[in-house]
Amino acid sequence: MRIFMLGWEFPPFISGGLGTACYGLTKAMDQLGMKVTFVLPKAVDSKYTTHVKLLSPGSHMSQATSYEKEELKNVKFRSLNSILQPYSTPKTYQNQIEEILRQKKILFGDSNILSNQSADSTDYSHDMYTEIHRYAAMAAELSIDEDFDIIHAHDWMTYPAGIAVAALSKKPLVIHVHSTEFDRSGEHVNQEIYDIERLGMERADKIIAVSYFTRNIIISRYGISGDKVEVVYNGVERIGNWSNLTDTGIKKEEKIVLFLGRITMQKGPEYFLLAAKKVLEVMNDVKFVMAGSGDLIHKTIEMAAQLGIGHKVLFTGFLRGDDVKKIYKMADIYVMPSVSEPFGIAPLEALDHDVPVIISKQSGVSEVLMHALKVDFWDVNEIANKIIAVLKYPPLQMTLRSHGNFEVRKLRWVDAAAKCAKIYEETLAPAGV
Repeated sequence: MRIFMLGWEFPPFISGGLGTACYGLTKAMDQLGMKVTFVLPKAVDSKYTTHVKLLSPGSHMSQATSYEKEELKNVKFRSLNSILQPYSTPKTYQNQIEEILRQKKILFGDSNILSNQSADSTDYSHDMYTEIHRYAAMAAELSIDEDFDIIHAHDWMTYPAGIAVAALSKKPLVIHVHSTEFDRSGEHVNQEIYDIERLGMERADKIIAVSYFTRNIIISRYGISGDKVEVVYNGVERIGNWSNLTDTGIKKEEKIVLFLGRITMQKGPEYFLLAAKKVLEVMNDVKFVMAGSGDLIHKTIEMAAQLGIGHKVLFTGFLRGDDVKKIYKMADIYVMPSVSEPFGIAPLEALDHDVPVIISKQSGVSEVLMHALKVDFWDVNEIANKIIAVLKYPPLQMTLRSHGNFEVRKLRWVDAAAKCAKIYEETLAPAGV
């Protein structure tokens, strides 16, 4: 099976669960002998490519670059010169454009560069939606020289590219829904993003949802037939022996309650802080760590100060690699109070590090974890009560750790890859491929 895969991001440069999922899935596909060409929006700067081997300086397109990751024998990476990034919004995209132009003005001393749109028209477009369609055209052109059986597009920014490649190649399109606009924005959806999502779902031959929670949103909010939507749960990349990590350097006089994820509306950071205040009214030897970045980071810091618990809340910024392992090693409990979470890989990673978890009932991962404490995201009293219970009663903490860790071992990426392969085969069968 040969797959032409379109995705936003790939480790080590990730900003959320999508990159982790793409890595786990493609690694498992590689193990199953499936051949994947993975198209990324942007090439990784050469000074950061210790994890990749550069195969060639380019292709017939001057804006495309090809990479291989040595551990993935059957996965080839193609990077297009685009500024598209995961979890972008039109506002953040525009801010990125303005910052790039500002830097070029400093470097080149061109007083007109900020107003001269043509100066950078070959590098990117000046609004996000035009850039998405430019990326789609580039991906379609890139696909001409590729040999593949099926197209697999991850999340909304790649749907137009998937549609374009399918139209050009006449190959079936499978889209993978890791989140929807309703997850990211609640009821205040961006209409253009919603329209792109819906078009992708309508044009796709098959849709993979990461949970039944997400499948229900696809059916009810986008008007898609349930026959078209299959559920494939995410897995977790086993960490192996992590106990040899160097000491974190932080003393553990206090219990550590961890929030790890994007600090956005979707993840419910305000509910974490409201619960933290209630916990601190009962227990003083507790510190709350918020690891991540996002558009609500400043408001969240201000909220911690306004609640009078700023001295008990540590903001680490975005973490990756060994820093993530270290923060899990320190944590006594992980809390995910997400308002709407299609799946949620972080709780699986926490359990894999022997950290007990409290998760939102409004999440896909709650469908597969039985040995986790589950709460409604808005019920801060119950979140606080459960945090206190885990911290005060070691037997409860031990039970959640041991049973949860055993449960996580059953969630393997190779099973997710095998289910994707079955969906590919079923999609190709009607066409007689």
